[in-house]
Amino acid sequence: MKRREFSMSTASVVAASTLAWAPSMPALAQARQFKEGKDYNKLAKPLTPDAPAGKIDVIEFFWYSCGHCNAFEPTLESWIKSAPKDLSIRRIPVAFNSSFIPQQKLYFTLETMGKLEALHAKVFRAIHVERQALNKDDTILAWVTQQGVDVAKFKEIYNSFSVSNQVRRATQLQNDYGVEGVPSMGVAGRYYTDGTLAGSMPGVLQVVEHLAGIARKG
Repeated sequence: MKRREFSMSTASVVAASTLAWAPSMPALAQARQFKEGKDYNKLAKPLTPDAPAGKIDVIEFFWYSCGHCNAFEPTLESWIKSAPKDLSIRRIPVAFNSSFIPQQKLYFTLETMGKLEALHAKVFRAIHVERQALNKDDTILAWVTQQGVDVAKFKEIYNSFSVSNQVRRATQLQNDYGVEGVPSMGVAGRYYTDGTLAGSMPGVLQVVEHLAGIARKG
């Protein structure tokens, strides 16, 4: 889902982005040669990776309300389980405008509370299957209450300086990587790819493994 589509109606966004992210069979070919400027972009200004020593920083940029992020999530989760052990894989919720901030805060609050493993996929389901609009503080709080979460603790963390700071850092990282749409991936503080560049989301994961190989060689 691209930045320019967020001014469209929800239905129009889904229709337009479905075309933009349609899988391309050539992108799935194992023998494909990945090229800078075609399958991925190299950042003009490299970033300092936020990963432990000896690990390669890999980021998925996503938005809970993005239908393609929802569709990609099971594939990503499966890939994470079998990915090379030297990859430090994390998710970063994006904000293309201020209306995205409540969902960024939701993600970072669940992460802080150790609830992501239990509730991350449920957030996607609530939005895309149950059609709940978890895009404002009150709707998010109402949903969290139904999940058996300590609501008082959730509110405290959700409104904390720590989460606000994480939101600012996430948005800065998104801008530093030049994120044009979601889902998309950043690798090693140096490379960016997405479904438009790679041709498909399975293709994105192949590009990520290719870029990790480059980073591994230094």
